[in-house]
Amino acid sequence: MHRSVSNEIGSKVNNERLEFLGDSVLGAVCATLLYQKYTEKNEGELAKIKSVVVSEDILSEISLNLQIDKILLLGKGEELSGGRTKKAILADAMEALIGALYIDSGYKTAFDFVSRCITPEINRVTGENYHKDYKSLLQEYCQRFFHCYPEYCMTKRSGPEHDRTFWMEVRIGETVYGTGTGRNKKSAEQEAARVAYEALESSDA
Repeated sequence: MHRSVSNEIGSKVNNERLEFLGDSVLGAVCATLLYQKYTEKNEGELAKIKSVVVSEDILSEISLNLQIDKILLLGKGEELSGGRTKKAILADAMEALIGALYIDSGYKTAFDFVSRCITPEINRVTGENYHKDYKSLLQEYCQRFFHCYPEYCMTKRSGPEHDRTFWMEVRIGETVYGTGTGRNKKSAEQEAARVAYEALESSDA
């Protein structure tokens, strides 16, 4: 179920409390797994890995793999707007499931379930061949520390249609934190996000 249901049919039932609990259980399990696996990494390094592993992008993918999207109870408006494919709803549902499992069967069962789901993601994002999605990383960072979303703006475009170069900048609030160029807007945004994210990381070090 999702909170949109309570808005449309007057039900008092929603998943927000379970999401809150599940988020805490998920965080504890992920932190434990990282603490045990990477004894050489410091707190900051572990926190960065954890923020990626429990991100909306990854939780929504796990949710889809478990086919949680097929059993969601959505309001009519949310259903019509494609709610079953929305990352935020899928990630919230995953957290609610973890919370419900914890209440029903205890921490050990919840730990084992989360471990099975999360361990492959930990291995993937810490692997040498992992391609970092800097736009997602920057968005997670901004939500956590600035409580807002980064904004991308094209500042320049040049060249013929078959061979164009785009210049993009990324702002957090009123401040430009990174600029990037690319053959299309997407790659230019990724470059701008990389510059911004690495600059923010360096300032935290």
